[in-house]
Amino acid sequence: MAEILALVLQHDEQVVLCAVERALEAGVATKTHVLNVLHRLIDGRAPPASPIDAPQALRLAQEPLANVGRYDALRDGGLRHAS
Repeated sequence: MAEILALVLQHDEQVVLCAVERALEAGVATKTHVLNVLHRLIDGRAPPASPIDAPQALRLAQEPLANVGRYDALRDGGLRHAS
């Protein structure tokens, strides 16, 4: 607790308070987690971006099919692609 309070000597009090609140909301009230959240806040990293919708040009025209017969032939000593 004292080490967390001492962080206000090096960082803005409001940023430290925000880091502690976020750690408590996450249910992980450890010094390591508070420091991790604090450094993320200081670095200004944005939260992960939302998934990107790919345009139609990037979609597969033909979905790949599993070829289990080829796999079995390779496994049973058929063609060897590597030595």
